[in-house]
Formats: sequence, structure tokens, C-alpha cells
Amino acid sequence: MASGNNTSTRHELVLKPTMSFWQIFNMSFGFLGIQFAFALQNGNASRILRTFGADVEHLSWFWLAAPLVGMIVQPIVGHYSDRTWNRLGRRKPYFLAGAILSSIALCLMPNASLFTAIAPALLVGASMLMIMDACFNLAMEPFRALVADNLPDSQRTTGFSVQTFLIGVGAVVGSAFPFILTKWFGVHNTAAEGVVAENVKWAFYIGAIVFIAAILVTIFGSKEYAPAEYEKYHGKSADAHHGLGQIFKDFARMPKTMKQLGLVQFFSWFALFGMWVFTNDAVATHTYGLSIADKSSDTYRSAGDWVGLLFSVYNGVSAVYALLLPFIAAKIGRKLTHAFSLVCGGIGLIAIYFIKDPDLLIIPMIGVGIAWASILAMPYVILSGSIPAGKMGIYMGIFNFFITIPQLINGIIGGPIVKHIYNNQPIYALVMSGVFMLCAAVSVIYVYDPGEVKKPK
Repeated sequence: MASGNNTSTRHELVLKPTMSFWQIFNMSFGFLGIQFAFALQNGNASRILRTFGADVEHLSWFWLAAPLVGMIVQPIVGHYSDRTWNRLGRRKPYFLAGAILSSIALCLMPNASLFTAIAPALLVGASMLMIMDACFNLAMEPFRALVADNLPDSQRTTGFSVQTFLIGVGAVVGSAFPFILTKWFGVHNTAAEGVVAENVKWAFYIGAIVFIAAILVTIFGSKEYAPAEYEKYHGKSADAHHGLGQIFKDFARMPKTMKQLGLVQFFSWFALFGMWVFTNDAVATHTYGLSIADKSSDTYRSAGDWVGLLFSVYNGVSAVYALLLPFIAAKIGRKLTHAFSLVCGGIGLIAIYFIKDPDLLIIPMIGVGIAWASILAMPYVILSGSIPAGKMGIYMGIFNFFITIPQLINGIIGGPIVKHIYNNQPIYALVMSGVFMLCAAVSVIYVYDPGEVKKPK
């Protein structure tokens, strides 16, 4: 089996054609819409759930739905997208279905209070968060595989970097959109207790439109290799027609590089989950001086809008830094590039503790943005060179376990730690996230990268 994989790798390097920058750009454009929606979720889900009555120590439990659903959905979508081919293509049917369902969920979540005749608004909101994340994963997982499907190894750093750039652009606008709607268009950011503010609602509605529009650009502006052509470049998978049980067999046979990257991903995504869940309340309490019980004042909403803008800053930095990744990796290597980026993120998260002026919080967001760009690109670049022929979708889905498991663990223990160990001071959750980011930087040094090993000395 090993010799077969080596043969297909040599075959791919010789025969798979390179793509122009604009072909790569169109192929990845849908990720702009996906990340626009993700940014709205990351910046506002905790705020929405708090509006509906959630306590801060329970926020991480509500967020458990997202990684749990992702852990189930992504390997299954990856498995079947490896085996799908119809008039739309191989990965594209999943993009389109995910976009339509995600857009519906985006419109429903901030309006959970309308369904109180069925269930409490908090329960409906949490359910919408789970459904929304399942739909995001349906659209997102095949995008990683599409880049690896279409690009030779020599262009994969560029491909994932362009994808990360578009992720950054979408996230910049998505994160800042409630703030933009209020400051530029006069949409109110105040509302009665238990009701989501109008600027957040309209941000979600517009996000739904952007999501579908961006996905359609990729569907109509890019191509996929037909099955026979794909096999010519990648070789034929010996178990192409096996059922879902093959997922467990593939999991047991995951490449060495994937196992090692799993530890890096664990530290990275544990840190990110803590940042997404607790930044709103950490900034409101530590920087704005509010009490942990204050969740409906105008100052709390203003703090939430500012956090959205801060998230847009780190995503903007990510978009720019992503374009530099191929050049940095060419100079110092993929692993050192990722390690340096993670150190910047870890220092940035820890620095938030020492800053009392809200305006100065922009500075640590620069470090977070550098880390975010690398997290979205470099692990996938390193991983893609170690995946056997015909297994790109399933292994990209399995790799998601190393993203969801740390989020699940943080989701279970994060809230109780904030309440009982940090004495309801969520700022310390961000400090802990920074420490975990630094641990990720150390662990990536020990990863085996077959792409770098193949380079001539």
C-alpha cells in the first residue's frame, strides 16, 4: 500500500497542472461568505445567548453544540464528498446545500424569542447555534479538500494562503458589521431586555445573503476534475466504494504527521474557543469595569460592539498576513512559520490582561490575527502532503476531530473554571488561552513535515 501511495504522489507531481492566481481565487471565494457568517457567530452568539438569559459560566456549555456537531458532520461529509459526482461536481453540491441551510439558520437565531410558545428563547437560541454550525460545517469541510484536489503540492501553500486571505476579508466585515450598521447607518444597538438589538439582527440577515452569493461565485467560477481525470492525477483509492465503516478504518490508519499535528491543533483550538466564548464578558468586566451580572445595559452592548470591531481587526491582520505566509515559509520553513505565528497569538492574548484602555486592545489583536492566519493555513499545508490518494476529503474531515475535541473539553470545563477558580473573572480565561497558544508553538517544532523533508538540501 505504501508503494502505491508513493507512486500516486510522483504521478501527481509530474502531471497535475498548475493554476493561475485568479483560478485559485475563484475556487476559494466561497470561504469569504462562510467566514462572514462564522464571524457573526463568533462575535455575537455569546451576546445573543446572554440576552436570552444565559449566565456567563454556562456560555461554554451552550457553545459545546458547535464542535460536537462538527465532529460528527465533517468526517461524514468528507467521506461522501470523496465519492460524489453529479452535474454540479464533487464538492460543490455540499457547498450549495450548506449555504442554503446556513442562511436560513442565520435568519432564525437572533429571532429565537419569536418561538417562545414552543420552548424558552434560550433553548431555541442554543438549538439554532447547533443547527447553524452543522450547516456551516456542511459547506466548509469540502473547501479544504477542493484546494488539495486541484493544486499540486508546489501550489498548496499559496492555495491555502489565498483561502485564508478570503477568510480574513469575510471575517473583517462580518465581525465589524453590527458596529458598522450602528455607526454608519444609524441602526439601533439598543433593545428591550430579552430582545436582540436591531443592528445584530440585520447583520445576520445580510450575512445570509453574502453567504449564498459567495458560494455561487465558487460554484460557477471554478471547476473540479471528473472522476477519470482525478484518478489520473491522484491514483485510484482501493476502498472507494466502502461504506461509513471505512471512516473508522481510516481513523486507525491516519498518517504520522496527522497524529503529531493533532497536539498542535489541540492547544491552538482550546485557546481559540476560550477567546471566542469569553472575550465579550472579559472586555466588559476587566476593561469597561462592569459587573459580571450586567448584561443588558447600553455600556454592555457598546462593549459587545467594540469586541466585534476588535475581532474584525484580528481578521484583517489575518487577511494581510496570509498573503505573506508562502514567502515566510519559503525562507524559514513551514513549521517555524507556524511556531512564530502562534507565539505572536499567545503573547497577544496574555497582553489583554494588562490593558485598561479599550482603544489599545487593537494592539494585541495584531498578534491574534497573525496566529489565526497561520492556524487556518499552515496545518493543512503540512497535512496535505501526507494524505494517501483518494482520501483527501475523509482525512480533512477526520482532522477536524483535533479541532472539535479541544473545544468540547474547554466547553465542559471552561465555564466552571471561570466561576470557581477565576472567581467569575473571565479575563483569566483569555490568559489561559494565551498560554495554550504558546504550548502549540512549542509542539509544532516536533511535527514531521514530508513536504519539507523532500526539499533538496
